[in-house]
Amino acid sequence: MPKVLIVHGAGMNMRGKSQIDIFGPMTLPQYDEHIRKYASELGIEVDIFHSNIEGEVINKFYEAHDRGVDAAIINPAGYTTGHPALMAAIAQVRYPTIELHISNPARRGRDSEISRVSRSVVTGFGIFGYYLALRGIKDVLAAK
Repeated sequence: MPKVLIVHGAGMNMRGKSQIDIFGPMTLPQYDEHIRKYASELGIEVDIFHSNIEGEVINKFYEAHDRGVDAAIINPAGYTTGHPALMAAIAQVRYPTIELHISNPARRGRDSEISRVSRSVVTGFGIFGYYLALRGIKDVLAAK
């Protein structure tokens, strides 16, 4: 069974509490419920992690590397720009990372720096984007 690290970046704990017009009313625990359901349907084991502290996120990527995780999905949220140490960590780990956004940051005039070191990017599909990313990971790993 593939193992995938799911990382929620800075500010994700505020989902459903602020900026509802952009991200909708779903809270982070509700995101996690959907992610676990999608992973179960696809036969994928997930480790879900959130931190508002960049160093903890970086350590989680390195720890997952050492544990042999197969892939990662990151919704960088507040880490989308201006975090070169996080970009370096993503570039250094042996597994592919997919960047995911519930909304489309480009519509708000934001370009993601994390996308430069990610294998791919899923944006604008709401919570279903996690299913798409997990399905893509499963297909890529199966093709190896």
